[in-house]
Amino acid sequence: MVIGIATIVLRIPGNTSLKGKRKVVKGVIARLQNTFNASVAEVGANDSHKRAEIGVAFVGNDRRRINSKLDKALSFVEAMQVAEIIDSKMEIISL
Repeated sequence: MVIGIATIVLRIPGNTSLKGKRKVVKGVIARLQNTFNASVAEVGANDSHKRAEIGVAFVGNDRRRINSKLDKALSFVEAMQVAEIIDSKMEIISL
């Protein structure tokens, strides 16, 4: 079994409230879940209205495929252009 995880840190420019942040983050999470059938959640920076941390996880049996999915998910978030990616970390674990 291969598990791929990624943490994506976003900066949400022009946002002035947690309500506005929630709208952006929920949109990103929903589109990732629907497009990639991934497990996605907001995992940090909950009290900041300018930053968001999103965690993405994939499980499979092919390391290359999981790596490809993580790369595509990151590119997908960047292409959405609703927030700026300021940091990302990826890790692949084989069990």
